[in-house]
Amino acid sequence: MVLKAFFPTCCASADSGLLVGRWVPEQNSAVVLAVVHFPFIPIQVKELLAQVQQASGVGVAVLGTWCHRRQEPEESLGHFLEGLGAIFSHEPWLQLCRERGSKFWSCKATHRQVPTSPSAPGEDQVMLIFYDQRKVLLSQLHPPTALPDHQAGDATASTRGLAAVFDTVARSEALFRSDRFDEGLVRLSHWQSEGVEASILVELAKQASGPVCLLMAYLLSLISAASTCRVFKLWPLSFICSKLSTCEQLRHRLEQLTFIFSTQKAENASQLMRKANMLVSVLLDVALGLTLLSWLHGKDRIGQLADALVPVADWVAEELQHLLQWLMGAPAGLKMNRALDQVLGRFFLYHIHLWISYIHLMSPFIERILWHMGLSACLGLTVALSILSDIIALLTFHIYCFYVYGARLYCLKICGLSSLWRLFRGKKWNVLRQRVDSCSYDLDQLFIGTLLFTILVFLLPTTALYYLVFTLLRLLVVTVQGLIHLLVDLVNSLPLYALGLRLCRPYRLSAGVKFQVLEHEAGRPLRLLMQINPLPYNRVVHTYRLPSCGCHPKHSWGSLCRKLFFGELIYPWRQRGDKQD
Repeated sequence: MVLKAFFPTCCASADSGLLVGRWVPEQNSAVVLAVVHFPFIPIQVKELLAQVQQASGVGVAVLGTWCHRRQEPEESLGHFLEGLGAIFSHEPWLQLCRERGSKFWSCKATHRQVPTSPSAPGEDQVMLIFYDQRKVLLSQLHPPTALPDHQAGDATASTRGLAAVFDTVARSEALFRSDRFDEGLVRLSHWQSEGVEASILVELAKQASGPVCLLMAYLLSLISAASTCRVFKLWPLSFICSKLSTCEQLRHRLEQLTFIFSTQKAENASQLMRKANMLVSVLLDVALGLTLLSWLHGKDRIGQLADALVPVADWVAEELQHLLQWLMGAPAGLKMNRALDQVLGRFFLYHIHLWISYIHLMSPFIERILWHMGLSACLGLTVALSILSDIIALLTFHIYCFYVYGARLYCLKICGLSSLWRLFRGKKWNVLRQRVDSCSYDLDQLFIGTLLFTILVFLLPTTALYYLVFTLLRLLVVTVQGLIHLLVDLVNSLPLYALGLRLCRPYRLSAGVKFQVLEHEAGRPLRLLMQINPLPYNRVVHTYRLPSCGCHPKHSWGSLCRKLFFGELIYPWRQRGDKQD
């Protein structure tokens, strides 16, 4: 039977002593965590292991002996190490030895109990696997993605074995707090045995993080309580807040800050990684917002934007007037219904006249409004982009009104034509059962239906042309707003901290391991080097992607085309409910 012994590379040059680690019987593996050096008192070693086991919950025990023959020429050391098996009883008992002046190792796993069958060997074959203890301790193993059925079983078994190794090293951090400079009675060799890594700045940040989190949590609770006031739930305010992207982004930012400055300790590594990703995302967002703020307030750029805004609005209104005048004639040589064409054209021209008057009425206050809105960039670039999206929505509100008028008129005619078409076939729409049923009509109903159907058919091209033009303008505005929201969602949801770890410390995010053969000779134990495979970037983004505000509904292409064909209102103001006739 082959026994797998995971040995830390940092202990390869350690002095002789005892092997301390965990035995995993399900995988027939021994995970060596540290080496206890001479001199020691056995009862003190047992007390240390009991303390580590109580603190970490890992069954740490003495697995065997380690002999490094570099300064011990006498052979009495080997007999002494073999005698330690009577004090620290463990089955099987490992005996690892590194020859002096040679690269060869000797590994044995003996059983002190009498074999149950005469053919059972007293020793197991040992496969020695070296691993970097620091990387394994800091790494987080991720399960593999979906595999074919013929590979799923093997992958699950190997994943469980690797997870046991990673979990053992991660939970045994209490064993690594002591180094060879401590004045304890037990000296250990492990990855941190040359001195515990520390930083004054990190320790000061840890001490200051507690009061800062308490203060910020209190302030955020006050803001959250103020935002849930009944005044904001009244109809006009609640409706406006539900339609503005800025309110949605501010609500999302409040949730982010509440989660970051929460006084509750992270329960697992995934929650800690989520908090770190959210913190880095907020810091980057605020830094980009402050950069935008400094750019806007430098060289009077806000005044330049305010001076350019009114001429741009006038130019858009003039172009719309030219477009309507073109539609009121013979657009592209099409024969339109002149009466309906003139009514619709004058109706939309009147709205454009009202819009131009509104813009010129607000022109003296635009610079001050933009100046105060520019200050909101200190809350983050996403807040500034959300305000920009709302400004675009307000400046193009007349286009939205044109689209709604055209869509309603077109949808009314489509619904009328579909109902009259069912009348010709002797059918009707059953509202209660939501289905088409048979129905008998008299002669007067058929005559009136034919008359109305003819009128709607001849008026449909004029209505459809206006609906098509204003729908294209509406889609243009929606596309611009969609790109802005896409950028906001990218900043909100991109796991920047995890991507930074993947770039600078690839071993922190592990997708698995690979093995490199170090020695494979007859009569010698197989020696392998375990190396960590980093998680691919696409899996990093998929695994640690943060939730976005999701302020607008998302439609599929099929649903969007269906809504456009039947004249239903699209994104973002209203969604069509059940089918109506």
